[in-house]
Amino acid sequence: QVHLVESGGGLAQAGNSLRLSCSVSGGDFNIYAMAWFRQAPGKEREFAAGISWRGTNTEYADFVKGRFTITRDNAKNTVYLQMNNLEPEDTAIYYCAAREGPKTTTLSKYDYWGQGTQVTVSS
Repeated sequence: QVHLVESGGGLAQAGNSLRLSCSVSGGDFNIYAMAWFRQAPGKEREFAAGISWRGTNTEYADFVKGRFTITRDNAKNTVYLQMNNLEPEDTAIYYCAAREGPKTTTLSKYDYWGQGTQVTVSS
């Protein structure tokens, strides 16, 4: 069974940075495309960033605006989301997701999900 565990969330002031991590176990991390989604209170879960299984291709939501960077370390079975210049609008639960196949922004195409980590940005 594939298990995803996010960490690194917390409280940050606007303009500061956080780095989220997602550790994957129970499967072959090297074949998974990975992504980060987020869900703010009262809103639907939305795509934030995605990375191909090799890490050579990345994709970002427009709201990222060059502030977030997704990377992966296949030797550690871990994917990261570096979030810089945080804004109060970034407040949400951030979820890590994995799928066997090409990266995609479509939530329903991801096979495995973590429990999420809360990010709260104060102004």
